[in-house]
Amino acid sequence: MAELALPRVSTSAKVQSVIVHSLRTAIAVVASVLVARLFTLPETYWAAITTIVITQSSLGAALAVSRQRFFGTALGAALGAVAATYFGNSLFAFGVSVFILGLLRAIARMDRSAYRFGGIGLTIVLLVSRTRPPWEVALHRFAEVSIGIAVALVLTWLWPESEERV
Repeated sequence: MAELALPRVSTSAKVQSVIVHSLRTAIAVVASVLVARLFTLPETYWAAITTIVITQSSLGAALAVSRQRFFGTALGAALGAVAATYFGNSLFAFGVSVFILGLLRAIARMDRSAYRFGGIGLTIVLLVSRTRPPWEVALHRFAEVSIGIAVALVLTWLWPESEERV
């Protein structure tokens, strides 16, 4: 059986790749937090987390994950707000909501990664105790994620990373 020959990368090229990737990611997460703070959002760390999830080496790869994250979060946050408003934050309401989210995801023809991202948004809106109304929490969550996506896409477009990963 023939082995797949992978191109050799010099140690200095590997080190340079790690440095560039780390710098690129650091700049992106700081930028996303600053933009979220500009909008005075309460949990700016979600913008940074999303930026880390979305930042890819190529714009095509970043766009693919961004779409799923964006629509999944919108669906999960909205469903979480509806469930919290009408049924409270009970474990039963949470379980039913996760099930409904899965069905809605399929109806909307989104893939399973959208379901995972939607589940995260749903969980945060529905299960994390807050003093603010559920719709406000859902809107903030969606805004924080959207900022993280936008910053990651802009950075990936302006500063694409080479496809070679270390």
